[in-house]
Amino acid sequence: MKENKLLNLSQEFALKVIKLANNLRDKKEHSFADQIKRSGTSISANIAEANYPQSRLDMISKFEIALKEANETENWLIILNNSNLVEKSIFELLHNKVIKIKILLITSIKTLKSKLN
Repeated sequence: MKENKLLNLSQEFALKVIKLANNLRDKKEHSFADQIKRSGTSISANIAEANYPQSRLDMISKFEIALKEANETENWLIILNNSNLVEKSIFELLHNKVIKIKILLITSIKTLKSKLN
């Protein structure tokens, strides 16, 4: 089976987001924990779905949803960082990973769309 760099990266990211959410729960920040866990794990779920699309348009749609979730997760990370609810090193690690995921998704979407024409 061919290695899927984007899926692997998004799954690794999801595991780190789950750990962050658990840490936020320990701090009694349940709302933030729920929000970032939902959006951060949704990225890999949509990328996984895109691996078995009904059509190229379906694959593009799943990648676009994953991109929206990545953007939302990045927003939550920035809010958590600005409110000092996450350690700087954890923020930087997760922020760098979500940026990399977004870049890969944007590239994949552009490539898929160019093949539609």
